[in-house]
This record gives sequence, C-alpha cells and structure tokens, in this order.
Amino acid sequence: MPLTVPVLPEGIDPAWLPPETFRPVGGRRTLVDGTGPLVDTVHGEVAYACAQFGGEVVVRGEKSDASSSYDLVLRVAEAGGSGDTGPGLEGVGELGSLGGLGSPGDGELGAEGFAIERTDGTTIVTASGQPGLLYGLFHVVRLGENAFRGTRARETHRPATALRMLDHWDNVAVHPVMGQVERGYAGGSLFWQNGCARQELERVRAYARLLAACGINSISVNNVNVHETEAHLLTDRIGEVADIARTLRPYGIRTHLSVTFAAPIVLGGLSTADPLDEAVRGWWAEAVRKVYSAIPDFGGFVVKADSEGQPGPFTYGRSHADGANMLAVALAPHGGTVHWRAFVYDHRQDWRDRSTDRARAAYDHFAPLDGKFADNAVLQVKHGPMDFQVREPVSPVLGALPRTRVAVEVQSTQEYTGQQRHVCWLGPMWSEALRFHPESEQRLRVAELARGGLVAVANVGDDPFWTGHPLAQANLYTFGRLAWQPDADPHRILDEWIALTFPTASERLAAGLRAVLHGSWRTYEKYTAPLGVGFMVQPGHHYGPSVDGYEYSPWGTYHFADRDGIGVDRSAATGTGYAAQYAKPWAELFESAASCPDELLLFFHHVPYGHVLRSGKTVVQHIYDTHFEGAEEAEEARRVWAGLADLVEPAWHARVAERYEEQVRGAREWRDQVNSYFLRKSGIPDGRGRTIY
Repeated sequence: MPLTVPVLPEGIDPAWLPPETFRPVGGRRTLVDGTGPLVDTVHGEVAYACAQFGGEVVVRGEKSDASSSYDLVLRVAEAGGSGDTGPGLEGVGELGSLGGLGSPGDGELGAEGFAIERTDGTTIVTASGQPGLLYGLFHVVRLGENAFRGTRARETHRPATALRMLDHWDNVAVHPVMGQVERGYAGGSLFWQNGCARQELERVRAYARLLAACGINSISVNNVNVHETEAHLLTDRIGEVADIARTLRPYGIRTHLSVTFAAPIVLGGLSTADPLDEAVRGWWAEAVRKVYSAIPDFGGFVVKADSEGQPGPFTYGRSHADGANMLAVALAPHGGTVHWRAFVYDHRQDWRDRSTDRARAAYDHFAPLDGKFADNAVLQVKHGPMDFQVREPVSPVLGALPRTRVAVEVQSTQEYTGQQRHVCWLGPMWSEALRFHPESEQRLRVAELARGGLVAVANVGDDPFWTGHPLAQANLYTFGRLAWQPDADPHRILDEWIALTFPTASERLAAGLRAVLHGSWRTYEKYTAPLGVGFMVQPGHHYGPSVDGYEYSPWGTYHFADRDGIGVDRSAATGTGYAAQYAKPWAELFESAASCPDELLLFFHHVPYGHVLRSGKTVVQHIYDTHFEGAEEAEEARRVWAGLADLVEPAWHARVAERYEEQVRGAREWRDQVNSYFLRKSGIPDGRGRTIY
C-alpha cells in the first residue's frame, strides 16, 4: 500500500518541497517496482504527485503490463527480494525481472545508492536497497524536466558518508535558562511540548520527508546537555522516543538519543557510573536491550561527557576511551553506535593564565587515545578547535586520529553567526573545512577522514518557516547535500535549493537570491570579530557585540587586546604551542605571523595594530574598513531583497524583510562598537576620516 504523503498544517511553509516541484514526475506514467516500507513511501510520493498533475503510477504485480511503456521506472534491483532497506529495516516480497531495463553491477550502490539513466524515452532509476530508491526519486525531483529530456548515460550516485545526522538540542522540559531548544532560534521543539512528546506528529513526518529529500538519514532528538527529565527518555519514557522513531522511519531516518553518562546513578540507583564497574556495565547492557525492544532500528547514543559540567569518566580516573567503549560494548550486539563528543575543555580557566589554551584541549585529550576506541564508537569532533565561530582554523584533531572513527560536527543553528536574525549562508565555510587536507595537500581531505559521518546541530523548530529566518532553510539543505557529497560545489547546491524552493522562479528572483546569499558569510565576518580572533559577543545568549564580553571570564575565549596590539599567541616558540598540533606543513605556516593566512592571523598571533597585512593595510585599518564594508553590504542586501517583493509570496517576503531590518541594525551596532573600541584602545584614527565614536 502506498504511504500517504504528510499533510502540512495550514500556514506551514513547504520549504524545498512545494507541490509544484513534483509536476514533472506527477504528469507522467511511472512504474514502481519493488516491495517494502520505503518502496511504499516512494509509491505514495509518486501517487500523490500524479493525483495532482494528471499522471499515472503503476506498481509491478498489481496491474502492470510488461509490454507497456513508462516515462519513469523506479526499481529495486536485487532479485529475490526487496533489496537492503538499510540498518534496522526489513524488506519483504519478491521482485521479478524488468524486461532488461537497468544495468548489472548494482551491488556497487550499497543500500543508499542508486543509478539513473535514460534510454528509448524512459528514465530508469535502479537501486540495490529501498533507501536508495527513495533518494533516487528525490534526485529525479531535483532534476525536474531535465530528467525526461534526451538521453542520459548511466550515472551512479552513492553517499560519501554512511551517517548524515542532525543533533537536535531540544529539551523535553523547558529549561529555565536555555528554553525549549538550546541555542535554538526557530521557536519551540518539533518533537516535545508541555514536557512530553507531541501527540500530533504529522509535522514531524513532513520534516522527515524534507530531510530525506536532501540526504539526511539520522536524527538525535534531544539535547546533548541531558537534564533530569530528558535522562528518563532512556528508560521509563522510551515509548515516547519510539513514537517519534516510528514517525521518522518511513523516510529512512534513524533515531538516536543523547544520554547522560551518569544514567546508572540518576536512573538506576547505583552509587557509581564508573565505566569499568561490572554492575554499571550490566546496567547499561540491560538498558540498551530494552531500548532496542522498543526501537529495533535505534541508531545509538550521543554523549557529552566531562564537558561544561556534564558528568563523565574523569570522575573515576578513567579515560574517554574507557567511557565510550563501555557504551559501545552495550550497543554492539544490536548494531548501535556511540557518538562521543570531543568538545572537552576547562571552562573554569583563569583569564590571567596565558599558558592555558582552550583551542589545545580536544587534541590534548584525544590524540593520545587514537586506536583505543571500539569499532562502533565514533569521536564527534567540531570542525574548528573553539566553538563554531565565524572564522576558525580546521581542528588539528581531525588529522590526528587515523585509527579512530571520526565524525565532523558543524553547526547549522547560527549561535555565533547571527542566530537566524542575520543572513549567513554557511555552505562555503563548511566546504572549506571539508576540503582541507590536515596532513598535507597530497594527503586525504577532512571529508575523507570522516569515516564516522557528518553531523550538524539542527537549526529547526516549530516556527512556520522551520528555521525562523526563511533564508536559513538554505543552510539545512546545504548541509544535507554536502554530507552526501562533500566535494560538491556549495554554490551549485544553493542553486538546487533555489530551484526547488521557488520552482517557477524567474531569473531575476534567482539572481536576487544568489546576490543576498552567496557572500553573506563573508559579510557577517566583516562586521563582527576580525581576522579569526572570534567571540566578542554578549555573554550568555551570544547575540550582538560586546568586545570584552568574555575577556575576563573563565571560558577561555580571549582576544588580549591592549593599547599596542591584539590577538592570541598560539605559536610554539613564544605562545601556547597550539600551532604545533598540526602536521608539519600547516604547523610551519601557522607558526609565523609572516606566513600565517591573514584571515587567521589574530587566532594564531598577537600583533601590533600597525602590522601590515598582505592587502597592504594595517590591522587596525583593516578592522575599520571591513566593519564599514560589512554594514554597507548588509544594507545593500536589504535593498536587493526589497526589490524582490513582487516575486515572492507575501508572508515569506515580509518575514525576510523584517529580519533584514534587524540585520542592518545589528551590523551598524557591531561596526560602531568594534571600531570605537579599537580607536580608543589604539589611539590610531581611521585613515579615511569616517565617523567613529
């Protein structure tokens, strides 16, 4: 039976799957060949499109005629079954031949890959597994009419990473400080409301559909900072998680759960959570067994331990490998994975102590443990060494763990990049990180080293536009597509998003969207913290400028500006030694202010305000110029958006226009506070004589 397509509540934006996007498929004759739950999803999608646009869908074995012709054939190729459904999903049923359509060698595709070709007027998508058929359908949707033109030689498409995951920092119970969604800027949680799982999950089903359409296959449904209420999701409230998992499953989304390391104490009444204690290990084994009884395709755990006050193995004199491996042993019989976050540092640092460096912490903790983690333990490492700043170097940890499965973590929610009140498309930043070669230009890229997958902190809530700022939808879509193909051109992905979200867009609208999004990351960087130094935000909520906001705090987020200069000395010769954590080519590049890239200069070096950059400008003049430029670029983007009002649905345009008003105000505030601060610190006037306060 075809699975019905989710029906969005009135007023909820369809994001990149508006009905018009399915017109090319829905107006044609399609054969769906295969059986199983995800094939039913594919059948439902095509049937819904055909009902809207006058086409026809046929399922092999029901009323198909072997001699009939089809515009589109969607088939699972494995003979004698429905193909691999992916982890935890079982396919049923028999498949016959398809009269020679398709090609041999489909085993190369894996469970999630597919092949597409067009010959003799028929577009054929062949998959080895049910997830591959679903992704193949959405590929045809992306192609639009181009999927049905001319001939197309056989192309194979297979995700570069097996795990493409979103971590939702959602709280079940509203936290008194962090709210319903920690670092969330798009309303409340999609999953939780009034202290329990939502009773109506149709929108969650629609969310799963959106994620499948961009290639995401896993979700962690609760905050990594696990509070008491959320801890119970592991045991007596696992039924609520099972309801969510049941809703996500038809679109190939596997559910994960964040758990507290102290669960044996908090939930089990034990006196210890020591990972080497046999009673503790037994408690976890039994807890995991019950989880899989409720959710057979459960993905595993996400753990934040010994970090920012969360409990961990250090309490018992054990290592992070000891802690992760204990959970890995419990999960292994069921095919589960533990995602152990490497975000571990001293958050009670003495600001007077310049030898302690938060940037060093992850490498110092985890590099010595390489090769000591279980096969089903994944070390989840932030792409930069600090905390999702607008500009950071790529973390040296990513090149230091050749014998450990590593997942790269990025942040789609814009905690430090405008909080979805400012436009900041992050695709180019993520692409730079994924293309970086940690060992040398001749060795593997970060994306190739990420054997544990790619993970993003989600930017979604129950807002009608999903992401608060409608243009922030582009970040979520771009992450999914980059996770599938990390070497893809992010600008091509953005064009995909534009074409799907606005399927009847004129060239003027498409050009306007490119104009406001393409350079938005650089624009945000220009009017905020300069040259890689980071932070300079209001403490706590992290929105808006406060140059010295964290300068004398225990969080290790310093810029060390004084009357003579600014920046953090992270050299090996005179500083914290962080630069030496990189492989030789990069260590040598970052070690000297003369060779360090300008965009990272203040991250690695404390330099005088008169230090001359490659542009020929001094550091302080660069600060003045970029802050004026960034504010001007924000104003220009607002102007461009205003000129698109006749081309965009009124509510969509109004929400973006409202956010642009805030962005322009915020950019001016950043410009004036930062420039005034450095004029007063340095005593050096702006060379162009502009107003600085």
